Amino acid sequence: MKLVIANKAYSSWSFRPWILMKALSMPFEEEVIRLYQPDTSGRISRYSQAGRVPILIDGEITVWDSLAIIEYLAETLPEAGVWPRDRAARAHARAISCEMHSGFMPLRARLPMNLRRQPKAIPHDEDVDAAIDRVCQAWIEARDRFGGAGEFLYGEFSAADAMYAPVINRFHAYAVPVPPGVKAYMEAMMALPAWKEWLDGAMAEPWFEPRYDDIA
Repeated sequence: MKLVIANKAYSSWSFRPWILMKALSMPFEEEVIRLYQPDTSGRISRYSQAGRVPILIDGEITVWDSLAIIEYLAETLPEAGVWPRDRAARAHARAISCEMHSGFMPLRARLPMNLRRQPKAIPHDEDVDAAIDRVCQAWIEARDRFGGAGEFLYGEFSAADAMYAPVINRFHAYAVPVPPGVKAYMEAMMALPAWKEWLDGAMAEPWFEPRYDDIA
């Protein structure tokens, strides 16, 4: 399989299937297409007319959109443990993953993912605070109900953790105050070898984008 992604420093949607595939030891090759360049659209359109990354190519099958890629992987590699094995946990994990996929717009807009940012708080409004509170609530509920003795939302690493990985960076990069249990979960995620590999890739990129890097 091949995963087409954008800049590792900034591309939250690329990060989601990438960290899932790495953490669950799914073999794949990657192609990075730099954002905001004259040839960006043309390079992406070679793989998908949707004009966005990530894109998964598996032989003659092409899948775009992070959550669609995750569901394709769950179907194609059922033994990999993409979703929690317990039915109730799986339903909950899918629900909060879809909530992430379709919501939290103020959080995304005001606190964009930036793996290279040194942690520093910035002012934000009540809509962002409400989104932060809801994310923390969802994580705490998942951990309390389904996490058991494991370090992740549903005990073992799953697609739900991958879907919220960029939010963990946002909370870290913008020094968002969080409850101790949430902090412990974030630290477990950022300690993953897959996380460190993506971070190393982001740090090695020679490209900088003012729209991300110049946020005070």
